[in-house]
Amino acid sequence: MEAIVSIAIGVLSGAGVWLILRPRTFQVLMGLSLLSYAVNFFIFSVGSLAVDKEPIVKPGLPADLEHYSDPLPQSLVLTAIVIGFATTALFLVVLLALRGLSGNDHVDGEEPDERAAPPGRTPPGGAP
Repeated sequence: MEAIVSIAIGVLSGAGVWLILRPRTFQVLMGLSLLSYAVNFFIFSVGSLAVDKEPIVKPGLPADLEHYSDPLPQSLVLTAIVIGFATTALFLVVLLALRGLSGNDHVDGEEPDERAAPPGRTPPGGAP
């Protein structure tokens, strides 16, 4: 189970970093979301992973504490989800406002020149 969780966290982190390095702002937003999901998943997995076990210790039962999950990481992840949703909504509003002001959605604010010819070819219009 730990191997599957580790691979899932690695895939989420890798995809998030790849999307953050993209030139468009929406892709950056999705990358930040994937990274936050990966961190939340990691924090949740720190609280111990147990299948078919009770989440809290009940009074009167034997204190076999190695199979119980810690509720603190669960509450931290719940708080992080709420904060992540709020920041994503704020970033989306800022993204839409910047797109309206600048007319494009590139991170650096400049679109690549689509009329530029590849090396060795003349651009449209004939002048090099």
